Amino acid sequence: MDLQDVFISNLKRFRKEQHITQEKLAELCETDTSYIGQIETKKRFPSLTFIEKIATAISVQPYLLFKPIENFEINKNQDMKIELIETISNDISKILRKFEIK
Repeated sequence: MDLQDVFISNLKRFRKEQHITQEKLAELCETDTSYIGQIETKKRFPSLTFIEKIATAISVQPYLLFKPIENFEINKNQDMKIELIETISNDISKILRKFEIK
């Protein structure tokens, strides 16, 4: 999968996750719906300025549009593990404070 395919895949995924239609995205980016369709079908590729508009419209950092999905899953799992460890650590601290001898 080349970088343009990664971009298109991520654009579609983020757009759909946020329940944004091509029409709504076009409206948010102040362009025609057909242009969004051409981007998503690999007929055209947006400028960096327009990529920033897209990222703003779908509320993601622009670089995330170019990040392969495998990395999202790995980072998501790592983030979940870190969050779980922090939660357990906080719970243990609370329990230990209850049993502190004063």
